[in-house]
Amino acid sequence: MASSRTPMLDDRDSEAESSIPVADRMVALARFIESRPDEALSLADLGAVVGLSPSRVQRVFKEAFGVSPKAYQDALRLAHYKKGLRKGQTVTDAIYEAGFGSVSRVYGKADRQVGMPPSRYGKGGEGETITYACRQTALGLLMMAATDQGVCFAEFGDDEAALQEQLQREFPKARLVPSEAKASPDLDAWIAALDEHLSQNTPRPDVPLDIRGTAFQTRVWKLLLSVREGEVVSYTELAKRLGEPRAVRAVASACGRNRIAVLIPCHRVLRSDGSLGGYRWGLDRKQQLLEKERSASAE
Repeated sequence: MASSRTPMLDDRDSEAESSIPVADRMVALARFIESRPDEALSLADLGAVVGLSPSRVQRVFKEAFGVSPKAYQDALRLAHYKKGLRKGQTVTDAIYEAGFGSVSRVYGKADRQVGMPPSRYGKGGEGETITYACRQTALGLLMMAATDQGVCFAEFGDDEAALQEQLQREFPKARLVPSEAKASPDLDAWIAALDEHLSQNTPRPDVPLDIRGTAFQTRVWKLLLSVREGEVVSYTELAKRLGEPRAVRAVASACGRNRIAVLIPCHRVLRSDGSLGGYRWGLDRKQQLLEKERSASAE
């Protein structure tokens, strides 16, 4: 199928085609997939596009982007599906136009990816009630928000209004309810426990999390939960633990996109040379967190 559309390179000539590095071929292949999110593309089809065997194209694509070609196409389909819902399509129409082929497949995927039923996501979270609270902590102003499944948002900032706008962008049509202790005792208790952890070196509170992201991001964030207090890992080591040793940049990107500060401990990930690297909420906060945890583990 693919060979009729795109000039192909013979796998036997791969090494000789120095003018087309494998990395460049993977970029071209990603664009090829992006142009056909709703088509059934086998590894043989994709291999023919770039002149690699099916097994090699699977391996090299995953090394380059951290996901398989199929997972990449599934993510594109999901994005196309969400866009259709936001434009007012029915759930069924959006499912089939995005190329999923069955209602059950997309319902399973969307529930795992965005944490809410597809029709509700299409309305910007309409029907979801998210309780939020903003409190001063040892590391500055913190806004925490939770669905009935757990904490979905925990961000540091300098301004409560800006943090609320950020929460609103994440869940544009959800019902956002400011917390009052009587109405939402769990959320207030979680914030208090987190502040005690930050200020008094008590154990990190074990609270339920409503983790929302791509399949790869979710794998990274869940793996971060296994990094113990007082322990640090490099982005390279984290990628190895994930079983994706070449996906270092993708791992770093996932850490940078974490929306649940401290509770998903991306501050425990450093560069290979031991330097801090980046941190969504500022390197000063990252340094303070690491120092507190080292101190607590040494006691």
